[in-house]
Amino acid sequence: MTVAAIALTRPVSPSLSNCELTYLERQPIDIACAEREHRGYEQCLIELGLDVHQLQPEPDLPDAVFVEDTAVVLDEVAVIARPGAASRRAEVDSVRTALAQHRPLEVIRAPGTLDGGDVVVIDRTILVGLSPRTNMDGAAQLSERVSPYGYQVRTVPVDGCVHLKSACSYLGNQMLLVNPNWIDMSLLEGFDTIAVHTSEIWAADTLLAGESIVMAAGFPETQAKLEDAGWRVRSVNISQFQKAEGSVSC
Repeated sequence: MTVAAIALTRPVSPSLSNCELTYLERQPIDIACAEREHRGYEQCLIELGLDVHQLQPEPDLPDAVFVEDTAVVLDEVAVIARPGAASRRAEVDSVRTALAQHRPLEVIRAPGTLDGGDVVVIDRTILVGLSPRTNMDGAAQLSERVSPYGYQVRTVPVDGCVHLKSACSYLGNQMLLVNPNWIDMSLLEGFDTIAVHTSEIWAADTLLAGESIVMAAGFPETQAKLEDAGWRVRSVNISQFQKAEGSVSC
């Protein structure tokens, strides 16, 4: 019997408008709309065969809906992150408790910082973005914790976006979707790439779910490129989360 992959999600915090921002100007966020979009996102994951587990709400933690940044989950182990934004470190405890039911745990410790949004796993290669949220010490600690399982970590500086996954995400079959303006393409040697459309700079963050690619709505040119290349694509509306520098992988 095939066991469905588990997707951990968390309800939208009513304080989402107070989220951390690095590159975008702060805009009003419609919480009711965000909640509808989040339910649609969860329903998409369910339809793609994932078993969605909701974590406890964290109403006082604005960014807590972005569960990805709190851990790096591999088949053999889960590495609990140490987010680069100090305001987000309280998000980790409940994720640690949830993951302890499924994986042995390792932990990133100070002075290392690591956000899960800076980590792209490609089979046994792990790309780690050096970004406003992840430092070299955090990347080195991740390498120490996963190398016993046969993973190799490669660091990739990013410029112009908050996380590596804003610039680069894995599509499967050794293929990456990239925004070449935010990443040194020479560091992606050995992988095939598809560039986002030049007018859709935020389109590179996608989520591989089973045999489908989930991407944010509003990027029709990039979606068409993926579909023309043979990928099955599902788009979801995440307009309110984009105001918080979030996307589908988060």
